[in-house]
Amino acid sequence: METGIRVMVVDDHPMWRDAVERDLQAAGFDVVAVAANGSEALARFPAARPQVVVLDLQIPEPNGVAVTAEVVRQDPSARVLILSASGEQADVLEAVKAGATGYLVKSASREELIAAVLRVAEGDTVFTPGLAGLVLGEFRRLVGGAEPRDPGVTADPAKPELTDRETEVLKMVAKGMSSQAIADRLVISHRTVQNHVQNTLRKLQMHNRVELTRYAIEQGLDDDEEPGR
Repeated sequence: METGIRVMVVDDHPMWRDAVERDLQAAGFDVVAVAANGSEALARFPAARPQVVVLDLQIPEPNGVAVTAEVVRQDPSARVLILSASGEQADVLEAVKAGATGYLVKSASREELIAAVLRVAEGDTVFTPGLAGLVLGEFRRLVGGAEPRDPGVTADPAKPELTDRETEVLKMVAKGMSSQAIADRLVISHRTVQNHVQNTLRKLQMHNRVELTRYAIEQGLDDDEEPGR
């Protein structure tokens, strides 16, 4: 079944790159480009216009972090899913700070990879189990000295206010919950959650859930009472 999602695969190991490309194509993704290093990736990205870049961190220069930052700079709507042999804290945080919206270690199964590409394309953040808490913890550390603002309004009074439902969804985003988990909690559809997230991103002039998560933590929304209670 065709997903219609355009994907680029970047990895300097030919066998691994070919295997990922083959698995994604078999799952219905449109693999529009492959690259073996950072230079190739950045040269092919503008014409290929992938929605998701599946990217190894340890590639010949520029490395995966630099490629992530440049991809997001060129096209803020593009999603970067890191697929790396490293699960080290420093590598994960560098990638996320550069703009990656997902991070899987290469021990992930084919099914986990396919599910991750789908979720990242839909706007979710996806991390190998255990890494999501690390990222949230780092965001909390970075904004630890910030004074929480009124969660019902944005940081800039000139920006429109969020609705009660958008704020409720934002609180759950701040806790690292996926769109499906939020839908289950609020007893609404997955698509409705995505619409709320997209509306919030538009109002706040942000591009992905990583930025949204950091903003929510800056507002102190992750410390709010358990959502739905």
